[in-house]
Amino acid sequence: MSFHQNRSNVVFAFPCFVLQTLFIFVLSAADDHGMADEIARRPNILVAISDDQSWMHTSASGCRTIATPNFDRVAKEGVLFNNAICASPGCSPSRASILTGRYPWQLEQAGTHASSFPAKYSVYPELLEKAGYFVGYTGKGWQPGNFKASGRDRNPAGVSFSQLKIQKVPATGISKTNYAGNFEKFLEQKPADQPFCFWYGGHEPHRSFERGSGVALGKQLAAVEVPGFLPDSEEVRSDILDYCLEIEWFDRHLGKMISALEASGELSNTLIIVTSDNGMAFPRAKANVYEYGIHMPLAIRYPAAVPADRVVDDVVSLTDLAPTILEIAGVEHPKAKGEDNSMIGESLVPLLKSNESGLTRFCREEVYSCRERHSSSRWENLTYPQRCIRTSRYLLIRNMKPERWPAGAPRKMQSGKLGPEDGGYHDIDACPTLSFMIAEKLNPEVAPFFSLAVAHRPALELFDIQNDPACLKNLSGDSEHQEVSAKLEAKLNLFLKTTGDPRLNGDEDIWEKYIRYSRLRSFPTPSWAK
Repeated sequence: MSFHQNRSNVVFAFPCFVLQTLFIFVLSAADDHGMADEIARRPNILVAISDDQSWMHTSASGCRTIATPNFDRVAKEGVLFNNAICASPGCSPSRASILTGRYPWQLEQAGTHASSFPAKYSVYPELLEKAGYFVGYTGKGWQPGNFKASGRDRNPAGVSFSQLKIQKVPATGISKTNYAGNFEKFLEQKPADQPFCFWYGGHEPHRSFERGSGVALGKQLAAVEVPGFLPDSEEVRSDILDYCLEIEWFDRHLGKMISALEASGELSNTLIIVTSDNGMAFPRAKANVYEYGIHMPLAIRYPAAVPADRVVDDVVSLTDLAPTILEIAGVEHPKAKGEDNSMIGESLVPLLKSNESGLTRFCREEVYSCRERHSSSRWENLTYPQRCIRTSRYLLIRNMKPERWPAGAPRKMQSGKLGPEDGGYHDIDACPTLSFMIAEKLNPEVAPFFSLAVAHRPALELFDIQNDPACLKNLSGDSEHQEVSAKLEAKLNLFLKTTGDPRLNGDEDIWEKYIRYSRLRSFPTPSWAK
């Protein structure tokens, strides 16, 4: 049974006055002599981030084609967030926002894909390390990009613990990094008197997947729920099952890490956060600010202070994670000190330590997301700038350069000549689903989905995501929604201006000037640029 069906059955682990008292002790640092009482020790931090997973693809959210017992456990023993929104639907900028508590347009080069990460922006692992935490990560930290180009001497996620490998994995697309083994090695090296902060960055379910691996390992095509923006075909269903298989691998290592914490006696004193960086790597999902690109799974568990078995419907941002972590650890952060690189995210601590479920009184009514450059997909390495505002019901999107191709130019240059038709679209990760859609683009049953994925889009889009999570019906020109659309657009523009977005503050071309350290492709000059 889904946790959604049990949201009224909240378990109160402690009376309210006891809970509040415990929380005060938990947030205070241990004294110089140490304290034997586990509740009084500074909490450990474990942040687990999958790579390219949309919010609904956990068994806790009712997905029938997947089993994520360890995510489900964290949610059941803590808080499941139904409306967690990432700051960008791409790896690098989203991870930078998680680390800094800032939106991508506030991070200069780190706000786009495969660039650098200015050292002036504080990241929570470094702040915790300065406060006495033992810090490390395994797998994928902040990337892709070049952190050394900005003067950093290590990955912003911490010290790497990725040496241990697994010889045999279930499918060829799965990383051989022994995430759980590396976490155990990290725990062995941790000094006994130090709390820890660890970043588990799974490479899964990032493409590529081994084609047919889901079916080969027993998953059923008939059980797949195909999102409304994709054609319902055997090829697409099989591709989704391969994706689900990789999510289960990520969850399996999370379970081993939880077991290691239990064995060491540290589980009850560890804040566990499980989420993803951006949505599933399918057309119209990843690299798009539609629901399947920005809506993330999120569960947070901390039994020392967080009442369990709760489901929260408030919109929260992954920019909220850094200030939340620092407050729980009792570490002052830039926002508290009023510095220029202050964290704009809002701490979730008041909500976490409350007893409330559903729509609570603790969170704001809207959050934001954006994208600029993803892959090298257009002439002159141009971006596809999008900004959006997301409430509990509506998603409003500004496509700031609607003359550009949203999924990348359809054709690229090869050996100085124009390449084949439909040989581009590089803002969509290469996959069987895209190949099928291209091959069947003239098929009347497939053509509308192909168009949704790659065709030009209007400058403004509005979706009622409660009734249309696939974001298929644009309501921005609907007379019944003019007031809602105007109100949300005004809020979005005001927020972007007041938080320093170059797109609204006279320096929009800066995004095209940031160096890309990954592969560059060549494209023909578009008609609008001639």
